Amino acid sequence: MQQPATERTPWSLLTGLLAEQKRGLIAGAVVGVLWAAAKVSIPRLIRNAIDRGIKGSEPLLKWSLIIGGVGVLAGIFTGWRRWLAFRESRTTERRLRERLFNHIMALHVGYHDHAQTGQLMSRASSDLQQLQAFVVMIPLTISNLFQLVAILILLLNSDPLLAVIALAPLPFVNVSARRFSHKIHPAVMAVQARQAALATVVEESVSGVRVVKGFGAQGVQAGKLGREADAICEVSLRAARIRARFLPAIDILPSLGLIAVLGIGGHRVLNGEMTIGQLIEFNSSVLLLIWPMRNIGMTLATGQRAAVALQRVQQVLSTVADVADPADPVSLPTEPPSGGALGALSLRNVRFGYDPARPVLDGFDVTIEPGTSVAIVGATGSGKSTITRLLLRFYDVQAGSIELDGCDLRSLRLHDLRRAVGVVFEDTLLFHDTVAANIAFADPDASGARIETAARLAGAHDFIDELPDGYATMLGERGFSLSGGQRQRIAIARAILADPRVLILDDATSAVDPSKEHEIRVAMATVMRNRTTIVIAHRPGTIALADMVLLLADGCVAAQGTHSELLATNADYREVLASLAARDEAVPQAELIAVKIPREVFGDDIELEETLHEPIGGE
Repeated sequence: MQQPATERTPWSLLTGLLAEQKRGLIAGAVVGVLWAAAKVSIPRLIRNAIDRGIKGSEPLLKWSLIIGGVGVLAGIFTGWRRWLAFRESRTTERRLRERLFNHIMALHVGYHDHAQTGQLMSRASSDLQQLQAFVVMIPLTISNLFQLVAILILLLNSDPLLAVIALAPLPFVNVSARRFSHKIHPAVMAVQARQAALATVVEESVSGVRVVKGFGAQGVQAGKLGREADAICEVSLRAARIRARFLPAIDILPSLGLIAVLGIGGHRVLNGEMTIGQLIEFNSSVLLLIWPMRNIGMTLATGQRAAVALQRVQQVLSTVADVADPADPVSLPTEPPSGGALGALSLRNVRFGYDPARPVLDGFDVTIEPGTSVAIVGATGSGKSTITRLLLRFYDVQAGSIELDGCDLRSLRLHDLRRAVGVVFEDTLLFHDTVAANIAFADPDASGARIETAARLAGAHDFIDELPDGYATMLGERGFSLSGGQRQRIAIARAILADPRVLILDDATSAVDPSKEHEIRVAMATVMRNRTTIVIAHRPGTIALADMVLLLADGCVAAQGTHSELLATNADYREVLASLAARDEAVPQAELIAVKIPREVFGDDIELEETLHEPIGGE
C-alpha cells in the first residue's frame, strides 16, 4: 500500500520550484516596477502639460513629447514584463510536468492498478495549465501592487482628503475578495474533479475503441460522456455564478471613489481651490487604481484554481512507491562462475497475494539452472503471470525470496534488474513510432545492423521488409496496423535486442491464431537457446519448447517433469491442458496442429501427438 508523504504542502511545492527560478522572477518584477513607474508618472505629466503648457507659458510640444516618450517606454516594459512572466510560468509548468511524469513512471505497478489513467492525465495537463496561469500572474501582480502603492502615496501626498474619499471603498474590496476566495475554492475543486472524470471516459473510450465498436456500445459511452459533460457544465456554472456575484463588486467599488472625487474636485475647481490639471491628475491616478484592483481579483481567482491544482498534483507526488531502489544496492555479477553461465534463478518459499490475506503463491519453491527453460502451467488464476510480476519486481514478495545469480532482487537497482530480466507480454504493446524504434525500445542507440539481426532471429525481417517503408514504417497506436503474430514477433525481436540474461515469455502465443502459432514458436525457440527462459503458456506446442514443466496448483509446485512425462503420468496436468485448450477457438483441430509443429521442428514425437489428441479433442 502506497503511503502519503506529509513533509511538503502544495504551496511549499510551488515555492520550492519558484525558488529555483528566482533570477527570472526577479527580472520580471524589476521590469514590472519600471513599467509601473512609467504608468504612474503619466498623470503628473498630464497635469504639467495642462497647467504649464496650456494655462502657463511653457511649450505644450515639450510636454507632449515627454508624455509620448514615457508612453513608448511603458509599452516596451509592458511587452518585456509579459514575456518574462510567460517564460517563467512555462518553465515552471514544464519542470513540474517532467517531475510529475517521472514520479508516475517510478510508482509501483500496484498504484497503477488502481489509479485511473484519465485522472493522471488531467493532473499532467489541465491542472498544470491552471498552475501556469497563476505563476504568470506573479510578476504581473508584483508590478501592479507597486503601481497601487505608488498611486496611494501620490494621492495622499497630493490631497489627503480627496485621497481618503477615493480610497474609502477599498476595505469593502478586501472583504469581497476574502469572501470570494472562501466561496470559489470548493467550486473550483469540483470543476477540476469533473474534468478529470471526463478525461477518464474519453481515454477509456479511445483506448478501448475496438471493444466499444465490437459490442456496438458507442451509445453507452456517449451517454457516459454526456453525463460527465453535463456535470462539468453544472459545476462550472456554479463557479461562474460565484464569480458573477463577487468580481463585479471588485471592479465597481474603486469607481465609486472616482465618482466622489469628480463631485468634490469639480466644486474645488469652480471655487478656484484646485486647478484643472490637478483634478485631471487626481482622476487619472484614481483610474489607474482600477486595473490593479481588478488584477488582484483575477489573481485571487487564479490562485484558488492553482491551489486546487497543486493539491491534486501533490496527491500524486506525495505517494511513496512500495517498490523502489534499495538504499545500498548491489550489482549483478558480470562474469559467470567457472564452468557455468549467468541467469540462475531461485525462488525460495515465495508467498504473495494481491490481498495479503488471500495468497496467490504460498510456498512456491523452485530453482532454475542458467541456460535452461522452464514452462509454468496452471489453471486460470493459479498465479502464472504473478510470477512474472514478481520477477520484474512489479511487486515484492511478502515472504521468502527471489534470487538472480545469487542476488536478492530487492537488493538490486530496478533499472539493473529490468535490463537483466526481459519479458514478452501476452498483451503486446507497440508504440506509435517506427518499427525500428519499437525493436530498439530498450536501447534507442542500437545500430541498424543489430535491429535487423534481432528481427531476423525473431522471424520478423521478411514481413518488415515488405512494409511500405521497411524498418522506417510508422506503426499506428499500439501497433494495431499489424496482425497479432506480427506484433508478437516484433515484441520478441525487442526482447532479443535487449539481450536479457533471463527471458520471460508470458503467454506469448495466446493472442495468435493457432494456425499461425508455429511462426511464433520458431522465433521463441531461437531466442530461448542457451538462455534462462520461463515460458508461461497454455498451448501444448509452446509448452513442449521448454526443458522442464512445472504444474502450478494451490500456490505451489504440484508436479514437475518434461511435457511428455507429465502428459503420460499426471492426470491433473492433462486436465489443466484440456481446460486451457477449451478457451481457444477451433478445438480440437488447432490443438492438434499445435502439437505437430514441435514434432516437425525438433524431430519427434508421434506418440505425443496421439496421447494429446484423446483428452483434448475426444469425447
